[in-house]
Amino acid sequence: MVLPPAGPVTLTGSRVALSAPVEADIDRVTELCQDPAIAEWTTVPRPYGRTDAEGFIGVVVADGWVSGRSCTWAIRRDGVDGPEALVGMVGLDAIADGQAEIGFWLAPEARGLGLMTEAVALVLDFAFAEPPAGLGLQRVEWHAFAGNTASAAVARRSGFRFEGASRLGAVQRGTRRDDWQAGLLRDDPRTPADGWPAETGAER
Repeated sequence: MVLPPAGPVTLTGSRVALSAPVEADIDRVTELCQDPAIAEWTTVPRPYGRTDAEGFIGVVVADGWVSGRSCTWAIRRDGVDGPEALVGMVGLDAIADGQAEIGFWLAPEARGLGLMTEAVALVLDFAFAEPPAGLGLQRVEWHAFAGNTASAAVARRSGFRFEGASRLGAVQRGTRRDDWQAGLLRDDPRTPADGWPAETGAER
């Protein structure tokens, strides 16, 4: 198992800063997770209540950093003060044996601005950097429920190579759904990748 360097770290870009969500973020996370698109494309509970955010931040996020099994960051917009600075989440899960899975979601008002692409780039830099600056991973996987073309666009721009679709290969709140998968290796170019099928939203 690869442990993160001394617990939660902050990653800073030109327009976003990534830091571990804390207790003060509970109400904001609760608010954002009411968005129908987040419920449609992630595995967050539905309906989503304040106790769900409390468990996510106080247990899931905290235990992930301590154990080294996952690293979760709140995406905060530079130049925005208060709770509204938090506009999304991005994280690495199932960290083991040189590999992890990336996942992310973004608030409606922050979509289409390139903020998630910047956040994902920061996370990938951290994932592939050698310790103590990063995790020293060799591979990062991306999964999405089939039809999530917005997530696919971020993955494609970030350099992920499409690796296929699994029929009913993922579970969302007890229901099986088709799953898309892509992968990025440490030495792969971090430029938009070819080979994505049209149904993912890629242009031919």
